[in-house]
Amino acid sequence: MIARIWFGKTKDSASDEYFDYLEKTGIKDSSSTEGNRGVYVLRRVEDGISEFLFITLWDSFEDIKKFAGQDIEKAVYYPDDKKYLLELEPHVKHFEVLLASKDGNSYNEGSISRLVKYTRGIKI
Repeated sequence: MIARIWFGKTKDSASDEYFDYLEKTGIKDSSSTEGNRGVYVLRRVEDGISEFLFITLWDSFEDIKKFAGQDIEKAVYYPDDKKYLLELEPHVKHFEVLLASKDGNSYNEGSISRLVKYTRGIKI
């Protein structure tokens, strides 16, 4: 499984409105794309700034392309993102998910989150 991670910042006063917008755009689009295994949105508020960490989980790099296009390292933005975001980070990061667990128990192949090892984007 592959985790795709994007980071963004808004003014705290626009934080809730931005999250509503994110639900209608990036969350909706990524979660409805074949191969998506989950979406997590984390928010942290400090000094009047809301930081968002947007994490999506995918079966493969090929599945990420269905959402992000051929250049999967490029961040996906929508028309009104400029209205909310303080800067537009051009790239995302991808990480291999080596372990996913709940209550100390690793998920297995038949569970909601499947663990799959990847090497250079090729499922092995």
